[in-house]
Amino acid sequence: MKYLVVSDNHGDRDILVDLADTYRGKVDRMFHCGDSELEPTDVLWQDFIVVKGNCDYDPEFPNQIVEQTEIDRIFMTHGHLANVRFGLTTLAMQAAEESANIALFGHTHEIGCEVRANILYLNPGSISQPRGPIQLKSYAMIESTADHYYVQYFGRDHQPFKELSFTFSK
Repeated sequence: MKYLVVSDNHGDRDILVDLADTYRGKVDRMFHCGDSELEPTDVLWQDFIVVKGNCDYDPEFPNQIVEQTEIDRIFMTHGHLANVRFGLTTLAMQAAEESANIALFGHTHEIGCEVRANILYLNPGSISQPRGPIQLKSYAMIESTADHYYVQYFGRDHQPFKELSFTFSK
């Protein structure tokens, strides 16, 4: 299974259109971890599974979702309600409560991925406003197999950041 994960475009609709046009039919799911600043009625949400960020004010956006695929159970939230700026403890409890093996989040605008207690935690960074030590406008691709997660980060030009490629055992 291939999953595209993006977050924190903060009103930059064009990059989401580009991602949808580039990957439609080439990935199994496209996830948006919040702070789109778009309307919940936007036609883009036909392509993306989306949650509400702290800068998305319409109550129609869900705060979190659980998406079941053929091989994964994915928990996604923006992260502000899970206090991800202070660590993954609350997010880990939420993901475990949902029996998820993948937890997706944004909010910090910082690239990050790791596996803890058999759960892959992934923040795609921000596609428009990166923060932290890795100042790259980014999104992530997860390829999930029976035995591994392969994570690759990409730039807005859809070229991989070669140094941001990770393999984790399931």
